[in-house]
Amino acid sequence: MKKIAVVYYSKTGNTRAMAELVAEGAAMEPDVQVDVKAVEDFPAKMALDYDGLILGSPTYYGSMAFQIKKFFDDSVAFHGKLSGKAGGAFSSAANIGGGNETTICGILNAMLIHGMIVQGTPNGDHYGVVSIGEPDNRVEKQCRELGKRVAALVKAAGNKK
Repeated sequence: MKKIAVVYYSKTGNTRAMAELVAEGAAMEPDVQVDVKAVEDFPAKMALDYDGLILGSPTYYGSMAFQIKKFFDDSVAFHGKLSGKAGGAFSSAANIGGGNETTICGILNAMLIHGMIVQGTPNGDHYGVVSIGEPDNRVEKQCRELGKRVAALVKAAGNKK
């Protein structure tokens, strides 16, 4: 059975709500176990136990929250060991021009540097799901789609631990 961790930081609850929706989508894929974890409860080394990682962060000054950045900083200790694992990202912000895409791209950049596999989409939010405030119907649908897409990618990639 393949394992995916949906890891997030959330101060207001909006990013946590997105994480739960992403996990719902990933869990729709047969033979995939999905764990939802606050980044504070997910030491970077735990990433080695998963075949896929989907990270979510609120947008602060056009970038990821320091708690998510710290996760990636701590992951330097096992650089290269995440290579071949699937990844994805999502973000929430207070307004439409708040830096959601730059936040997602920052997360995806770190994943790519680790050698992870990420897949965009030609529909909706291309890099990863963005929410302005509380998730609405559009965001809910796209979060589930992100989860399903990464779960299918994990299975197709034939990742090994």
